[in-house]
Amino acid sequence: MSRIAIVGGHGKVALHLTHVLAEAGHSVSAIIRNPLQSDDVIRAGATPVVLDVEQASTQDFAAAFAGHDAVVWSAGAGGGNPARTWAIDRDAAIRSMDAARAAGVDRYVMVSYFGASLDHGVPSDNPFFVYAEAKAAADEYLRSTALSWTILGPGTLTLKPATGLIDVGDDAAGGRVSREDVALVAASVLERPATAGMFIQFNNGTTPIDEALDLLTD
Repeated sequence: MSRIAIVGGHGKVALHLTHVLAEAGHSVSAIIRNPLQSDDVIRAGATPVVLDVEQASTQDFAAAFAGHDAVVWSAGAGGGNPARTWAIDRDAAIRSMDAARAAGVDRYVMVSYFGASLDHGVPSDNPFFVYAEAKAAADEYLRSTALSWTILGPGTLTLKPATGLIDVGDDAAGGRVSREDVALVAASVLERPATAGMFIQFNNGTTPIDEALDLLTD
């Protein structure tokens, strides 16, 4: 059994991931901003940890991560407010990386998006631009750390049920993926240390998740 901290623990992907991990016998701490969300994460199988990541210091994050084996970042500002996007998707994410190292947590999984990169190509007048910039900065910082990191790049998210089937890389470009399948990929990645150092872009496709990830690490 591992202890896993999920930042943004009340999000749809995070709640699915909590359920998957708890069913597998892992201990999950769901880091949430609003204490009113506690019942939802408890029902999913997690222990709620109330922490406003926008305001949390590196020390606050480190205290929340202490004793865990892995951190999954699944938080986000949700768009619409550039200042909060910078504050959460870039700055708070970076503080959480520093905190993971300070707390002795080596494994770190970042939920990003398909196509995330410093050369993302999103025009500056596009509403998505600030998010693309913030995620690129956070992902790049993560790559520079000594953490055993994996960055997940799902495409357009849907509310459809999980299929358990994905395509990865260029074969998945332009596709969609259910939030449940993103959670299944995250859980599978946590079981595979060999995925450390990888940016895994994926969407729903034709290959079972475990098989697709094993092919990446063979």
